[in-house]
Amino acid sequence: MFRRVPPLKRINKASSNISTLGSSIVNAINHSKSTTPLLSNYYSTIAANENNSSTLPVKSTDILIVGGGPAGLTLAAAIKLSPNLKHFKTTLVDAGNLSENLPKFHNLSSSAYMTNRVVSITPQNMDFLTGDLNLPLQFNRIQPFDGIYVSDGLNDTSRMAMDRESMGNMVELLNIQSSAYMKLLELNANNNTNPIEIADNCKVVDIVKPSTTNATANGVENTNPWPYVKLDNGETYKTRLLIGCDGFQSPVRKYAGIETRGWFYNEWGVVATMKLEYPPFNHIRGWQRFLPTGPIAHLPLPGDWATLVWSTTPELSKLLVSLPSNVFSKLVNAAFILEDGDMQYYYRKLSDAAVDKRIFDEIIEDIDYRIEVKSQQLINKNNSDMYYVDENYPPPIKDTLEKSRARFPMKMFHADTYVAPRVCLVGDAAHATHPLAGQGLNMGLGDSKSLVSVLEKASSRGLDIGSVDLCLNDYWKDRYGTNMMLLGVVDKLHKLYGTRNEVVVGLRQWGLNVVNNLGDVKEFMMNVVSGRK
Repeated sequence: MFRRVPPLKRINKASSNISTLGSSIVNAINHSKSTTPLLSNYYSTIAANENNSSTLPVKSTDILIVGGGPAGLTLAAAIKLSPNLKHFKTTLVDAGNLSENLPKFHNLSSSAYMTNRVVSITPQNMDFLTGDLNLPLQFNRIQPFDGIYVSDGLNDTSRMAMDRESMGNMVELLNIQSSAYMKLLELNANNNTNPIEIADNCKVVDIVKPSTTNATANGVENTNPWPYVKLDNGETYKTRLLIGCDGFQSPVRKYAGIETRGWFYNEWGVVATMKLEYPPFNHIRGWQRFLPTGPIAHLPLPGDWATLVWSTTPELSKLLVSLPSNVFSKLVNAAFILEDGDMQYYYRKLSDAAVDKRIFDEIIEDIDYRIEVKSQQLINKNNSDMYYVDENYPPPIKDTLEKSRARFPMKMFHADTYVAPRVCLVGDAAHATHPLAGQGLNMGLGDSKSLVSVLEKASSRGLDIGSVDLCLNDYWKDRYGTNMMLLGVVDKLHKLYGTRNEVVVGLRQWGLNVVNNLGDVKEFMMNVVSGRK
């Protein structure tokens, strides 16, 4: 496992040399002694060799997390809350202004407005956030929902009601991010000896391996050197374990030489925060309709708020974010009840609106008329009353919050591995998925829980937490298969509902109705969405 430790007198000589390099190195070595004597001697020798090879002052840390998003901050909180890991010196680096923006959001006294970056969190992951981590979430900004109503945009009769109490929770990313940040501040206030260091407002400019002019130090070969992380504020950190929570364009993944496989969908997502005409009074559920141009999802937020994710073509996404908010709101209402021919007509007319703005008023009037006619047709067809539309279609949108619309490209990517020597990837740095099933952050939180468990096991046994063979491989083996299954399911659903092939469309519509009446199959699909195994 390790090379034989040199005689004690040689270690004492190395320790003497180390003491002259400054208090930061002494602290790092003293910390390494808290594991086992064998690892203490090994890390002391390696630390001396690496620092002698650098002419710049270098900060030493055991765990360096790059990325202060929800995945990175919750992972940091989990590490500092763990009895087996809290002794590790931990640093988090992020380019954003965390220290100013996150406390400001967390101190909001009401839900007078909602932000546009919202995710669905499974009950299991909500238990992790509120129970295991005890994050001070703003619960007045969280909306539990009791199912999802799925329909096919090419056939009104192809529907599936996935009803389950507390299927998930709609949560703003800033709610999770700010709560995790405030938890870290609380932990720092209660632990003056080993607080987490949060370096915000600085970007990673380079990650390098140290110079290895001396391959050995006192007979101990440095076969797994600590990476050096250079920031744009001039600081440099060396770390025993480098964790990439730094998203799709991950510098950590690039440093580790880990390849990804996947594709862009030639499809863009449009998000928006919407105000409802009235709060849902029957079922608090999500609504999803698979249009030929891509799925559209209408998801509940507290009170009379809702959030939208509309996946569509690149050209149409540009049009949607450019429309006046009243026109956009009417178009959302139309997308959930009118036929594809109607929608295609509106897309063409709105493309001409840049020339003649009067088209906007004509479109609004026409949408209102067609929705009223279609609603009455549905009531008559189903021998129902006026409440039929309220029970089977989402609450109508009154307006869209100004400046809440944004667009982003849809993609599916998966890293070949999540680990390399002294490196591991978490969340979007390891995988990216289409949002139609709401699994993105849930997968990242699953990564965090798994990684903490693996690190705890290695630490309790006195093993090197940066070793692939002794520690990190267990994390990759635990998460890769689960994430691959979820990525595959979402990708196949996207392809199934993205085709206009008449045979496939017919089978798809028939299958949706069949699944709606097959308890076991529908239960499996609900388990995927709600995170149950």
